[in-house]
Order: sequence, then C-alpha cells, then structure tokens
Amino acid sequence: MDIYDIYTAFISWGEDGKQRPVLILEHSVNAVTVFNITTRYEDKSEAVRSKYFKINDWQQAGLNRESYIDTNGTVTLPQSSVERFLGTLTEADVQGLLKFLVRQT
Repeated sequence: MDIYDIYTAFISWGEDGKQRPVLILEHSVNAVTVFNITTRYEDKSEAVRSKYFKINDWQQAGLNRESYIDTNGTVTLPQSSVERFLGTLTEADVQGLLKFLVRQT
C-alpha cells in the first residue's frame, strides 16, 4: 500500500455504511488516512463541488466511472477496513491534486 493508491474500504456512518473507493494519504500498521472518492458531483452545492478534485485519468486509476476526490476532509480508518486494491493515481493527477490542494489553502 502506497500513498496515492486507490483501494476500496468500508466507510460507516452511524448504523450504516458501504464499500467505496478511497485515496490513500498515509498508512501505518493499524490505520490509514484517506480522502473519499465519489462519482456524485452534479447534485452537490457549489461550495461542496469547489472542494472536489476531478480525476482526469480515472480509468487508469482503476475506477469504473468519472470520479472526484473529496478534499473536504480526511478520514482515518482502521487498516482492517481497507480491502481491495483498484489502482494508483497517474503522475498527472497527483500533480493536479497537489496544485488543487495548495489553491485551497
């Protein structure tokens, strides 16, 4: 597992949850810090969309549909919730994400 890898992980909220793709930001033996990845964009407010980074090379990253990295906040998960490797961001998307994050600050 490396930074900028994309995995599926079980994300829970309250009593519910689901498998969703996540972008690995940090990892240790017991925990991972991730950004969530979503396909939902159009139905979000402008404020929320302004924090979404579009993954241009989504197919090369192992995703099935056009997707966005939700940079509204990181999530720390137990290592055990990370399940299946999907792919890795391309270098172009990594550089784009880093520039996007700098502009957000």
